[in-house]
Amino acid sequence: MKNIQLGHSDLHVTPICLGTMTFGEQVDEPTAFAIMDRAVERGINFLDTAEMYAVPPRAETFNATERIIGNWLCARPGLRDKLVIATKVAGPSRGMPWIRGGKGDVTAADIIAACDGSLKRLKTDVIDLYQIHWPNRSVPMFGGMYFNPANDRPVTSIHEQLEALGQLVKAGKVRAVGLSNETPYGVHEFVRLAEQHGLPRVATVQNVYSLVSRALENGLDETLHRLGVSLLAYSPLAFGLLTGKYDASGIDGPAAPKEARIARYESVRKQRWGRKESVAAARRYNALARDHGLTPTQVALAFCYTKWQVASTIIGVTSVAQLDEDIDAFGTTLTPETLAAIDAIRLEMRDPAC
Repeated sequence: MKNIQLGHSDLHVTPICLGTMTFGEQVDEPTAFAIMDRAVERGINFLDTAEMYAVPPRAETFNATERIIGNWLCARPGLRDKLVIATKVAGPSRGMPWIRGGKGDVTAADIIAACDGSLKRLKTDVIDLYQIHWPNRSVPMFGGMYFNPANDRPVTSIHEQLEALGQLVKAGKVRAVGLSNETPYGVHEFVRLAEQHGLPRVATVQNVYSLVSRALENGLDETLHRLGVSLLAYSPLAFGLLTGKYDASGIDGPAAPKEARIARYESVRKQRWGRKESVAAARRYNALARDHGLTPTQVALAFCYTKWQVASTIIGVTSVAQLDEDIDAFGTTLTPETLAAIDAIRLEMRDPAC
C-alpha cells in the first residue's frame, strides 16, 4: 500500500485506517492489542479514535478506547513514531450528559481541555490529527436529512474553535487538524477563516461513505477536491449491513448474529443503519457482489478503496480474522459492468443510510 498525503499537511498515511470504536465495548483489551499488532504487521500505520469512544456511547465506556490504545503504545516502545494517531473532541452533547455536563456548545477552552485529556489517555506527547467530531452548528447528521434555520442557537464560532486548534498546534500538542460529519459550508468556512487569519488549515474530513451512504458525492466531494482536503471514509460496511450477515432474516430475525452491533444494540438499530430501506438496499448490493463472483465485503470495501474521493478508508473490526478479511479486500478490482450495476441500484434506492 502506497502512503497518501492528508490534505496540505505533512501527514502520510496508509489508504486503510484502523478504526477503534469497538475497543472497550465489543472488544476487550487483550483482543484490541492483538488487532492493533496485526494491523501494524500488515503495514497499516494509521489509527483513528475519539474521546467519546467506545461505541455505542455510554458513561461507563467514555474514554475507554483511548486508554486501551495508550496502554498498547506504552507496551510497544519505539512504535509510536511509526504511527499516525488521530482522535477527536466530541461536539455538543447529543443526549450524553457525561460529556462536558451535556452542554450544547464546545468552546475553545473545551477543545484545549479535551486535547489534554486525550494526550494523557493515549500516553503520547502529540496527536497527529486532531478532529472536531461533529459541528457546533445545528446541521443534519447521523441520519438527519434537512437543515432547519429555526434550530440555530448561539454557540462558539468556527473562528474561535480554529483559534483553539491553532493554540494546540503552536504548543506542539497537535500536528494537523480535521473535521468530521461536516457539510460543504462548514468545510469552506474552516478553510476560509484559516487562510484569512493564519490559522491551521483543515487537512481532512471524516464522513460516512459506503454503498448505502453516498450523499457526499453530491457536493461535498467537489468541495474537498477544490480545497485540497482529504476524505477519511467511515462505516464502509454500513455497520455490517454490507457484509451479508443480515441478508437471511434482517436485523431482528432468528438468523441475525446476536453479537453484531446492529443486532446487539437497540440504539444502533434506531439509527440510519436499522432503517428497512438501508437493509433492503444492502441486500441488493450484496446480491450484486455474489452475482459478480465476489463477496459482499470485497465489493463494499473495494468501492471505497478505489474511489477518487477517498484518501483513507476507516475499517472497524472485532477480531483479527475480520481485520485480515478487510485488508485482503485491498486490490480487488470492480469492473465497469459492476460499477454500472452499483450506480443503477443507487439510482433506484438512493442513499438510505445517509
